[in-house]
Amino acid sequence: MCSVPSIRSLLFVLLVVVASAASFAQIGMSITIGPPALPVYEQPFCPVEGYLWTPGYWAYDYDDGDYYWVPGTWVEAPEVGFLWTPGYWGWGGDRFIFHEGYWGPHVGFYGGIVYGFGYFGEGYEGGRWDNGRFFYNRSVNNVNVTNIHNVYNTTVINNITVNRVSYNGGNGGINAQPRPEDEMAARERHVPPVAVQTQHVQAARANPQLRASANQGKPPVAATPKPGAFNDRAVVAAKEAGAPYHPAANRATDQPHANTPAPRPENSVPRPPNAVHAKELPPHPRPAPPNTGNPKLDQKYQQQQEKLYAKQEQDHQKLQQRQEQDHQRLAQRNADEARKQQLEQRHQQQTQQLEQRHVQQQQKLQDQQPASRNQSRPGKERP
Repeated sequence: MCSVPSIRSLLFVLLVVVASAASFAQIGMSITIGPPALPVYEQPFCPVEGYLWTPGYWAYDYDDGDYYWVPGTWVEAPEVGFLWTPGYWGWGGDRFIFHEGYWGPHVGFYGGIVYGFGYFGEGYEGGRWDNGRFFYNRSVNNVNVTNIHNVYNTTVINNITVNRVSYNGGNGGINAQPRPEDEMAARERHVPPVAVQTQHVQAARANPQLRASANQGKPPVAATPKPGAFNDRAVVAAKEAGAPYHPAANRATDQPHANTPAPRPENSVPRPPNAVHAKELPPHPRPAPPNTGNPKLDQKYQQQQEKLYAKQEQDHQKLQQRQEQDHQRLAQRNADEARKQQLEQRHQQQTQQLEQRHVQQQQKLQDQQPASRNQSRPGKERP
């Protein structure tokens, strides 16, 4: 269970977002070491036509302070014509930040990470849409032609040095920058990961065998035929780790700046510092009640926390829906690039204002939190 200090940790990290957007201040904490190398594994058969491959990746559990493997899997495209742009870890100057994947008409930038199976650092060579059907490139995808007939064979000439590095930038990371076509893809209408993908990630997080500290970078479930199918007979185990595993490197380390108190690292969720849309913001962690020894005060403060949490989640959903409607209207009007740029700037401003308001709300609530019988209130200690 999270404690009152962990709430303070979240507040400090949220403040990083506002500060960086306004004055590029360096406050808070960082995950300074990137995830383990990508494991070596094979792709299971595509289960049915219309499913697209989503590569596996290392996610981070801030509660346990450990990376865990999210198995690669086949996922049904949410819309005809949509492709999957994988998420990736990137060095943000003082910490590693995870950029979530998304569905869209074109594959955008995914850090130059060589995930394989059609994702070789730039674009996608695993298949294409044609007249409402997805055609699979058998040279890079594992497709059973007995069940799926819309296939082709195109040999992919990969000029990129194949390695198992799983992050962009930083010490030892992939040195890649978005191409003009990647930037264009980023401005198109996107769909966030669908529900089954979110459930897939949650199931991976709950599986202790998928933690890097347990599997040494060689997960026993590296890929699945469908999301969440961890017990399916077609599950694929990793053949080997992508590189020697170093457990000491996979920890969140705090780096306090500007004389700020050092927060607890395991619950500090970095918010995207330059998020353009509300959908790019990860959900706020559900707050936990303080343990002051006074049940009545704890219950009252918990109710306040839950109320604020629900309101902030509702704010995110409303803004996300409004921004999606803006994109749809713009698409219907065949707007030019100038109008699209104006809309993106307005959306970024809306998103940053929303986060700033949430930071202020969290600060106000923290100032009202009950003090422990054995400890003074956080933020009130002075030497």
